[in-house]
Amino acid sequence: MNSFIYQGHYVRKRFGQHFLNDHDIINKITSAIHPKKDQLLIEIGPGLGALTKNICNYINELIVIELDQQLAKKLQENITFGSRLVVFQQNVLTFNFEKLASEKRKLLRLFGNLPYNISTTLIFNLFKYIHLIKDMHFTLQKEVVDRMACSPGSKTYGRLSVMMQYYCKIIPILEIHPRCFIPSPKVNSMLVRLIPYKHLLYSVRNIKSLNFITTIAFNQRRKTLNNSLNKVIPANIMKKLSIDPNLRAENISVAQYCNLANWLESN
Repeated sequence: MNSFIYQGHYVRKRFGQHFLNDHDIINKITSAIHPKKDQLLIEIGPGLGALTKNICNYINELIVIELDQQLAKKLQENITFGSRLVVFQQNVLTFNFEKLASEKRKLLRLFGNLPYNISTTLIFNLFKYIHLIKDMHFTLQKEVVDRMACSPGSKTYGRLSVMMQYYCKIIPILEIHPRCFIPSPKVNSMLVRLIPYKHLLYSVRNIKSLNFITTIAFNQRRKTLNNSLNKVIPANIMKKLSIDPNLRAENISVAQYCNLANWLESN
């Protein structure tokens, strides 16, 4: 089989396309999502519809968002889905989830095998709609899931860790070997469940301040906070907040970053 052609589709590297081709894994992902008829499910990047077919067996309507025009057309023309499948051919980064939730009057359940080249950007974009989301089940690079779930002090702890743990409970579910995809990626993948907190664990007056502080701190992660943040938060203020200014960004907890953001917002 030509490694760039799969089921009659030319695989586009620029879209980060890797198609799930393991029925056991597809069934396990379906079971983890546990779709129910009355729920609003949205698949991001359905590809050739391997997971789409499974999910459609359990619900009355499935909404899919696919950037690739050829793949979107194939899904629209697939008569096995009938009227159960609604296809949006567009970039998910520009999709209006607010409008969809308002029209359907339901919380969103998002899932998909996300293109690795935009997965982090997409998740940060979804934070805008976090109040509309019931849960998310995404297949991502295992390394990305590890970064999401890791604790302070880890070398992989970063801005993604802080922001994800601020918004969501993170539950790694299933590691997936490269051979389960066509073409095979070079790294292992992981199915992760993300459940937005109904009541946030930490209070932040303005999320922009948390974004600002974490961006500065982790852009200079080898520096101490005293060196990376000294222009916006003096060392004596950090000490008053029980934060050692001689620590690096990777040693500061989510709660401590929230305290820094709140001080910045108030001063």
